[in-house]
Amino acid sequence: MVWKRVAQDYLSLYKEAGEAWLELQHKAPAAARSAGKDSKKDDDLPEVDLRHMRTLTDDTGILQHSLFSTPNRNHGYSTDDNARAFMATAMYWDQTRDDSILDLMQTYLSFLTYALDEKVGRFRNFMNYDRTWAEAMGSEDSHARSLWALGMGAALCPHQSMITLASQLFVRGLTAVIDFSSPRAWAFTIVGIHAYLRRFSGDSEVKRYRVELTKRLAGLFTGYMTHDWPWCENVVTYANAKLPHALLMSGKWLNRGDIIDIGKESLQWLLDIQTGPGGMLSIIGTNGWYVRGGEKATYDQQPIEAHALIDACIEAYRVTREDHWLGDARKAFNWFLGDNDLRTPIYDFTTGGCKDGLHSDRVNENQGSESTLAYILSLLLMHDMQMELTLGELPADKATEPGEQRPVRKPIGSAGAIAGVKV
Repeated sequence: MVWKRVAQDYLSLYKEAGEAWLELQHKAPAAARSAGKDSKKDDDLPEVDLRHMRTLTDDTGILQHSLFSTPNRNHGYSTDDNARAFMATAMYWDQTRDDSILDLMQTYLSFLTYALDEKVGRFRNFMNYDRTWAEAMGSEDSHARSLWALGMGAALCPHQSMITLASQLFVRGLTAVIDFSSPRAWAFTIVGIHAYLRRFSGDSEVKRYRVELTKRLAGLFTGYMTHDWPWCENVVTYANAKLPHALLMSGKWLNRGDIIDIGKESLQWLLDIQTGPGGMLSIIGTNGWYVRGGEKATYDQQPIEAHALIDACIEAYRVTREDHWLGDARKAFNWFLGDNDLRTPIYDFTTGGCKDGLHSDRVNENQGSESTLAYILSLLLMHDMQMELTLGELPADKATEPGEQRPVRKPIGSAGAIAGVKV
């Protein structure tokens, strides 16, 4: 009964119990979690809740990280997150016409404006809490994410003044992308171009960039993919679904069935390798990724991957009108609500925040901006698709002239067409 030995025995018992619990969770089928519940209620989409996004935002922008649900000022801000936040507010306003969101939209657009170094045409990314930049130039991916958000802003912003600024920033930052080598940066930019052209459909120079970047991305796939590895690299890492998303989008608008086929095949493969034994989404983890010929890393799973899959699956449906893509989107969204490897919700309804991911034995309890925005953007996409199917409104790819009034698109929480799709 030496205390050191007693303590070790307790730790061993805790470890044994924890491993047994995890084994049971992995073996439990997806249906078991919802057994006995109201199936209609399970199919409902939650309402959009922006409380935690507002909590993380000050007069500079949205902070990167939090300690549990409390903003953590030690890590400052990132252009990546403010781009995501700008996109979320634009989408939210487009759905609700809620003018109370405009102050946040202006804050995030102001951050993006300040992030662009006009001398070199590149966006900086990391900013300290004292508003000093922590770097002279951001990564290719962060630059392209900014273009994605600005393209969305050009398409969806409510006022001409904001549309003009977003479009000017977009065009100014676009020129740098021609020298980029990151396929994800190409994909982010293609999606941003697509959004920008919804309003400025006659911009031939921007169209030229779309053709060139699509050619590069499709060429990377055709030069590398095989029957058993339909991918463009030797490893599957992050933001994976954004690559087939861009191919599907461009393939449709360029009338290239071969590019659409590459997008469909690679996206379906991503879904196949990220579906667990219980039929739920099991995201490739950041702790090792998935190297060809190796084992897929199960943890740590990140919310941004679920968001990328949802976005890509919805685009796949819009391109092909094949219903199973809607079921795949819903499966990816349910990952946030507990249909995951730990059978534990990632989204926190008490705060409106999203936890930072899944570890092997627990959820990361911190509710940072990247994770929270991944959930908000995912939910907005699901509501948008549900409204499009239920109300028969304007398809998302239809161009809107600057002065044209779009229909009011209020979010709905009742079960709709997405929830009812049989997979």
